[in-house]
This record gives sequence, C-alpha cells and structure tokens, in this order.
Amino acid sequence: MSTDDLFAVFLSLKVAATATLFGLPMALLTAKILARRNGRRGLGLSLLDAAVHLPLVLPPVATGYGLLLLLGRHGPIGAVLTKAGIVFAFDWTGAALAAGIMAFPLMVRPIRLAIEAIDPEVEDSARTLGAGPVIRFLRITAPLAMPGLIAGGVLGFAKALGEFGATITFVGAIPRATLTLPTAIYQAVQAPGGEAKAIALCAVSAALAFAAVLVSDAASRWAARRVGR
Repeated sequence: MSTDDLFAVFLSLKVAATATLFGLPMALLTAKILARRNGRRGLGLSLLDAAVHLPLVLPPVATGYGLLLLLGRHGPIGAVLTKAGIVFAFDWTGAALAAGIMAFPLMVRPIRLAIEAIDPEVEDSARTLGAGPVIRFLRITAPLAMPGLIAGGVLGFAKALGEFGATITFVGAIPRATLTLPTAIYQAVQAPGGEAKAIALCAVSAALAFAAVLVSDAASRWAARRVGR
C-alpha cells in the first residue's frame, strides 16, 4: 500500500473515533429520553424517535447532500460557522460529522434497550432517598446501562469506520485530507489493475472490524461482571 493508502486508514480511524467520542454522550442522553416506562409517548417523543432513525431510512447520499446544503460554506448554517472559523464541508471534521450522524441510530438502540431493562424500582428507591435526576442518571442509569453503552459505542465505531455515501458526498475524496478507507477501496476497484490494492485495503478493513469485535466482547464481559456485583 502507498503512503496515501496508509493515511486513509489512519484518517478513517480518526474519523470513527471522533464520531463515536462525540456521539456516544448524546446517544446516551437521547436513549434516556426515549426510554419512557409510563407507556405514554407524546408527539414530541415520536418525532424525536423518527428523527433519530431517519439516517437508517434515507439513502446515505441524501444525508450527505443535506449536510452539504446546510453546512457548506454558503449554506445557511455553514456560512455562519465559516465566519467563526469552523469548517465542515470538504474537511475531515465534516467526515466525522457525517459518519457520526449515520452511526447515531446504531448507538442509541442498544443503549435504550439497556436502560429499559433496568428495574424501575432501583431508580424509585434512589428517588425516595433524595437522589435528584442528574445523580440518578450518573450513578445508577449510566453504570447499569454500561453493557448497552459499550455495544452502542462499538456499533457506532464500526458504522463510522465503514461509512461511504454520506462522507464522499459531504467532504469528497481528497487524498491526505478527506480520503477515507471505504473511499480508497472504491477508487481502487474502479481503477484498472487496482484489484490487488483493493484486496489489501479490504483485508485491513476486515482486520479492524475483527479487532473491534474482540474488544467489544471483552469490554461487554467486563461490564457485565461490574454490573453483576
């Protein structure tokens, strides 16, 4: 593999890690909001649930184009951010944003299921002892939902690592700038005689995914032991 290919691998790891790092706290908060146990779901929660899962339904290219229209240098939001020195379009930060948006539903789902599996009596007991909502969330909900949090993080990382459509539409495929591993594989497949390069990049992608699964399994078992104590 060339130096540009190695840069694409490391950029993909950087993009996926950034997307997961910033997306996971928001996914935890969103999952907590959606995990209502009283059986009531108003219009606001229904709209939030639909918005969270929208990236799973829309074509990734449509998501990327929407980001380009909104956050491009001449977009309604992007123009304001550009004046403040914040640029997303055709920059690696935009790749992290696009990957994070596409991975967000996969992060929310397992966290939400983990929170819904927590016995309501645990939080009710803490409430009767005077623990406020923030304390209950940080000291009870988040630790007990740790297996789901880990699963959501790994799923989000894997999705962000392999994101292609939204990323290439929003930030392009600029070598040493926005060229990620999936885009490099696509370009290698399209180029005459690029089969060997594509196979090598696919092998790297598979190795990274395999490593993520192993880390996820070890972390989930550790979290399950901690919760079981």
